[in-house]
Amino acid sequence: MRVKPLMLLPPVIFLSLALVFLWGMGREDPTTLPSTMIGREAPPLPETALPGTDLLTPEMLREPGVKLVNFWASWCPPCRAEHPTLTELSQRLPVYGVDLKDQEADALRFLAQDGNPFRAIATDPRGRAAIDWGVTAPPETFILDGQGRVVYRHVGPLIREDYTNRFLPELEKALAAEAG
Repeated sequence: MRVKPLMLLPPVIFLSLALVFLWGMGREDPTTLPSTMIGREAPPLPETALPGTDLLTPEMLREPGVKLVNFWASWCPPCRAEHPTLTELSQRLPVYGVDLKDQEADALRFLAQDGNPFRAIATDPRGRAAIDWGVTAPPETFILDGQGRVVYRHVGPLIREDYTNRFLPELEKALAAEAG
C-alpha cells in the first residue's frame, strides 16, 4: 500500500507546532517577563477600602519618593509567606495594598492576626483593577517612582533568593534614581 504525500502533511504540521510550543514553554521563566506597565503611570484603583483602613488614592501614588503597591489576598498562601517582608519594608518606605478577590471579613481577620503593613488599601473584589495593572495572580508587587510611574513589577512572593536576587536590587536602583 502506497502512502500519499498529502496524508503525511497533517501529522508533520502537528509535530512541528508541538515542537515550537514546547520550545517556547521552556525558553523563559514567566515570572521574569517584562510588564507593559514599566515607565507608565500607575493605572486607576478601585475607590473602596477595607473598613477601618485608609483608602488608597491616585494622589498617594504620585507623592514624592519610591513606594510599593502589593496585590494580595487572605486566601493566598504565598501572600501570607511574604507578609513579614512587607512589614519590614513598610519601615523603610510606603507600602500600599490592593486586596484582590477577597472576602472583607477574611481580609480584616488576616490583617488583625498578622499586622497591617499597608499605609492604605484599595479593595478589588472582582479583579478589574488587577487586569488593568497586568496582575496574573497574587502576590504581585510594583515599585513606583515619585511621579507614580511603575519602574518594576515582581511576580510572586517577596521571599528567599527571589527577594534578595531580583526584587531588592530593583528597589535599591529605584531608591538611588529617586535620590538623585
